[in-house]
Amino acid sequence: MAKYLLLKHYRGAPAPVNDVPMDQWTPEEISAHMQYMRDFAARLQKTGEFVDSQALAPEGTFVRYDGEGRQPVTDGPFAETKDLIAGWMVIDVDSYERALELAGELSAAPGAGGKPIHEWLELRPFLGCPPTITE
Repeated sequence: MAKYLLLKHYRGAPAPVNDVPMDQWTPEEISAHMQYMRDFAARLQKTGEFVDSQALAPEGTFVRYDGEGRQPVTDGPFAETKDLIAGWMVIDVDSYERALELAGELSAAPGAGGKPIHEWLELRPFLGCPPTITE
């Protein structure tokens, strides 16, 4: 089994086919989308392929260390994660092909008008073990 992270992006990925922003959806469309996500996760729980998932709030802060005895620095010159990542799901599957299959299915969550979004999801494998350093 291998773990994969499925990332849902607010922006930064290619535009989906059904490219109506969620803040323009009706309450019914949002409910249908969220139910699809819950049903998808429940099905993967039954097969043992679901690990965890979370939607992320739009609020957030970029933070970095700024030296001993100094307050951490917040924000910065780069795009903030809160502007890019809408949520994530971790799956544990037998193969890369199965991870692709599930990501494709998740991409079909309904959006505006009840039509599939066909959104791009970022599929990333977990690093199984640290790389070997030979120097």
